[in-house]
Order: sequence, then C-alpha cells, then structure tokens
Amino acid sequence: MANVVVVGSQWGDEGKGKIVDWLSVRADVVARFQGGHNAGHTLVINGDVYKLSLLPSGIVRPGKLSVIGNGVVVDPWALLREIETLRGQGVTISPDNLKIAENATLILPLHQELDSAREASNAGVKIGTTKRGIGPAYEDKVGRRALRVADLADPGSLMGKIENLLGHHNAIRRGLSLPEFEAQPLFDKLTEVAPHITPYAAPVWRLLDQARRAGQRILFEGAQGTLLDIDHGTYPYVTSSNTIAGQAAIGTGIGPSALNHVLGITKAYTTRVGEGPFPTEQDNEDGQRLGERGHEFGTVTGRKRRCGWFDAVLVRQVVRTAGINGIALTKLDVLDGFDEIKICVGYKLDGQDIDYLPVNAAEQARIEPIYETLEGWSETSYGARSWADLPANAVRYVRHIEELIGAPVTMLSTSPERDDTILVKDPFED
Repeated sequence: MANVVVVGSQWGDEGKGKIVDWLSVRADVVARFQGGHNAGHTLVINGDVYKLSLLPSGIVRPGKLSVIGNGVVVDPWALLREIETLRGQGVTISPDNLKIAENATLILPLHQELDSAREASNAGVKIGTTKRGIGPAYEDKVGRRALRVADLADPGSLMGKIENLLGHHNAIRRGLSLPEFEAQPLFDKLTEVAPHITPYAAPVWRLLDQARRAGQRILFEGAQGTLLDIDHGTYPYVTSSNTIAGQAAIGTGIGPSALNHVLGITKAYTTRVGEGPFPTEQDNEDGQRLGERGHEFGTVTGRKRRCGWFDAVLVRQVVRTAGINGIALTKLDVLDGFDEIKICVGYKLDGQDIDYLPVNAAEQARIEPIYETLEGWSETSYGARSWADLPANAVRYVRHIEELIGAPVTMLSTSPERDDTILVKDPFED
C-alpha cells in the first residue's frame, strides 16, 4: 500500500481540501508538512462547510490521526481558535487524534507585526503576504533563534530564549520605527497558552515511522502550490517554505523512500492571489467570468483571485520538479458554457520560443503565451461521476491536458461535494 503526497501544481487554491478529504477516507494518518495558517482549505461534506487553515483536512474524519509536522510554523492562538470553531461544528479534536511536532516553530505576535510592517512599507518589493507572520517565523527558524513547541513545556529556560530572540527583533523594530517588544508580556502569553498546546506535542517522526512499519496508509497534505515554492516558484512572489513533494519527508521527519505516490492537484484553468507573474492572466470579460463561476475568493484572506486560462507550460514544469505521478483535475465545471477555451502550450521570449518559465523576473514579465484554442461545450459537467456523464468536448479537453503536461489525470473533480469525483486510479494502490 502506497503513502501519498498531495501538492498543488499551480499557485495554490487548486481544490486540495476536497481531494485530501476524499483521500483521507482511505488513509490512516493525514500529515501537514509545511506552511502555516496562511493556507486555506474548504471542505463540503453532506452540505456542511468546514474551513481549515492549520489543521490537516483529515481532522473532520473520525478514526484518523492528524499530524502537524515540524515543517509547519504554528501560531498557537490561531490553532486554538480553529480547534474551538470546529468543535462548535461537532468535530471531535483531542490529543488522541491530533499530534503536533515538538520541533515545530512557533509564530509569535512579533512575527505578525513585522510581517504587516514590511508589507505596508513603501520600500522594497510587495509580496502580497497574508500578514500572518509566516515568513518572519521561518526566518527565525533558519536563524536558529526560534521558539519551538517543545519550549512551551520548559518555562525555566523560556525567558532566556525570548530575550535572545528579542535581541534580534528589537533591532529590526527600531529600524522600522516600531516600539521595542518587551520580554515579560510575551513570556506571560506563552505560559498562559502552553497548557492548551503541550498535550498535543509529540515526536511526530517516531509516530509516522511506527505507522509506516505497521502498514498504515499515510497521506501527506501540502499547502499553497508548487509555483509558490521558495526555491522553485516565481521568486520573490512566493511563500516562505518549500511546497514541492520532497518537503513531505523533511517536514515530517520520515525518509523519502516512504513517499510512494505524488498527486498534483490541478485546476482546469489558472488562478493566483497577490502579486507576481501570471502569463495567462485574463484581465477581461473571460477572467471575470472564470472568477465569478469559480467563486474565486481566498479562504483565508477573502481576496479576489486573478484568473486566466490553463497554462500547460507551467504545470508540465511542476510535474517534473515535484515528481508528480498523476493529477487530480478540479473545477472542470467552471468551463461549462464557454464557446471557446484556450490552453497555453508554449511561450515566446524576445521572439524566441521557449518551453519553461525562466527564473529571471524581468524575463518573466516579457513572456508572451502561445495559445491553442479548443471548442467549448454547452452541456454541464457539474456533478459528473463517470466519464460517460461528461460532455464529449470536456473529455477532449482533459485528454489534451494529459498530453501537454506529460502526466495522466487520475482523478477528476466536478463539484465541491466529495462524492462528485471520477476516480481513474486510486493513488494508494500505486
């Protein structure tokens, strides 16, 4: 039985929440391995809507172990609010079904303030962050001054670690004309929240190793999208973590040999939130129609998403960098009713044809997409549960995408409802 990694193959918002929920029924363990509460997953189960940011999608399924790995940065207060919200919806959450890596980095109020101050500054590049402190927390992690979940269980050494952290942050705050952060109030906040977080703390690497050896199925849940990867995305307009499938091993402490199948969640068109390059963006009637039909607003921020045609060049590139074995194509129904549908099949850069997105931001800005135009369909694909239920031109569209990206469509989602899914190949049976 395979362990499965789920990643987004575009700029996020591909519909990972529904697919992970669909797969979690078949899994024993669901693990988050990067990002923080800047992620946003919406699950629709029997008409009930669950909005998740930090918790793994498996948390809404009884009998599943949900894991927040060491690669995730954890805002303890945001986590507790999310837990209480879901409990209010009838979801059972306890240390029996939720574990947090002891070595996961904490997001603190000073991280959020720094994130907001930088984004509001007139100097530098505006990334379009969620201002939740994700980037500054990762900076402290690699700077070896971060506070971690395990520190909450050791109040005796906590003050010294806070003072060490503030030695760095207060210098930055002075440069931004912000008041210095005091150690005692932060110490008090952390010792107050500690008893609510530490019962969930565990050596996650060990738990996952035990689950693997026991033959349990593990589902590794990615957040954001591969094009937002700190190394392989559209830098600097990226998130602050690695979002490709290889991070599943690093961000949970399990060896890469345990990653058997990589499923790339792929929207049937393209969207992006925030700043950065977007070769197939349609700032016109087509883009507006895609946004309205697709309800393209961020789960976490509520920000309107930029919309455009499917970019086969980018997805093909992601198939390679993320090691994707197959894709789950989502939101095909949004294309219902278009007379013509375009797919980007290549780029022109300064008059030359290229088949990848260059790293240089100036070159990215000069990219001209090369389109193929396909005939649309007037029939509905909404709610289809078999290939026979799909319009003929919709099937042709899907098959052409497979050819262009070099990966098969192994799952096809036709509505937000979990059961409106066409399964070609079960990733767990790889």
